[in-house]
Amino acid sequence: MDMTFTYQPKGVCSREIILELDDNGVISSIRFVGGCSGNTQGVAALAVGQKATDVIPKLENIRCGFKSTSCPAQLAAALKKALE
Repeated sequence: MDMTFTYQPKGVCSREIILELDDNGVISSIRFVGGCSGNTQGVAALAVGQKATDVIPKLENIRCGFKSTSCPAQLAAALKKALE
């Protein structure tokens, strides 16, 4: 059974990340609310079907311009929180 988790990102344009993980920690869906649509859809498409524990280290240190974070980094934060 999939677990749905909603996360409020900080320091980025997107306002919400809604994701689903299966019982094995595999990402079954990701939806960003707000943000750069093409970029967030691309990141989501690449992450779906992957284990959250494999995706987190690839995304967690990505920065957007002069910001200290990014939508991909916030997805990593959301996945960490969902796994807690």
